[in-house]
Amino acid sequence: MILLQNAGVPIYQQIAEQLKEDILSGKLREGEYLPSIRGLAKELKISVITTMKAYELLAEEGLVTAMQGKGFYVNAQDSEMLREQHLRRVEDALSEAIAAARIAGLSDRELLETLQALLSVGKAR
Repeated sequence: MILLQNAGVPIYQQIAEQLKEDILSGKLREGEYLPSIRGLAKELKISVITTMKAYELLAEEGLVTAMQGKGFYVNAQDSEMLREQHLRRVEDALSEAIAAARIAGLSDRELLETLQALLSVGKAR
């Protein structure tokens, strides 16, 4: 796990986002336990409170559940919910790209051509 101290994003949020990515991509599967709060805090050299806050954020989103005395485990992921979450991430990324294109002065046509070129490169992979 990579944490950036000066990213402008709170550490707990960085942890939650990285674990969320692992869950949504299937790297962490249903029923699997997350690292212990104390263990992860020690590994990352951060506060236990920060780690707990990240796990609670994931629990609020319904991605994990706390099991008394055992820790947090990954919930079953509804395939439609996963698709919606991925779609939301795509929309967010495209919105950021559109904003950056506007700042750079790109026309809609130039932006679409850039997207098409990137899609073509992606097919070759």
